[in-house]
Amino acid sequence: MTTLTLVRHGETDWNLNRLIQGSTDIPLNDTGRAQARATALRLREQLTGHDPVVVASSDLSRAHETARIIAAELEASAPHQYPALRERGYGEAEGMDVHEFRTRFGDWHGAQVPRAELWADVRLRAVAGIQEVIRDARSATAPAAPALVVVSHGALIREVIRHATGGEFPSEGERLANGSTHTFLVERDRLRLLSYAGIPLD
Repeated sequence: MTTLTLVRHGETDWNLNRLIQGSTDIPLNDTGRAQARATALRLREQLTGHDPVVVASSDLSRAHETARIIAAELEASAPHQYPALRERGYGEAEGMDVHEFRTRFGDWHGAQVPRAELWADVRLRAVAGIQEVIRDARSATAPAAPALVVVSHGALIREVIRHATGGEFPSEGERLANGSTHTFLVERDRLRLLSYAGIPLD
């Protein structure tokens, strides 16, 4: 069995200004770096006694820098990057603020946005990416079972949670905060949600 903690990257200026990032590569701001350090300290307490710890991330800079901060605090090896763990591509909505998005496209999950990645495709990519990370981590630490920390993005993490719970969570009207952690138990290739940190929408 493997424990898996999915972490949403720290804040960027686009998060601060409520702009849709998607696959656009926006770096962390100073608040995001502080969030990454705070998350790392929480994880250090939670993972005490778990050895080895493996850290991985999306290849977008906001996720990878968050992962590097966490890996340094946990005294883990430098995180490997996985393009499959990128945020959903939002097509024409990237760079748009949330109010404009809702005015033009309506409900977040039901919106038909030109050139946006389909939700079903996001889920397939996310689950395949997580399985690849798990295989690589298990291979690198065998015969020991790793505690795995993976830094990714809000929409992708939501789809992994939905996959693991048959769509029961996250609850309607919740979002996943920057720096939040969401924990799973991996038995073979099956993900079981242990905890997640949804907060009310603004």
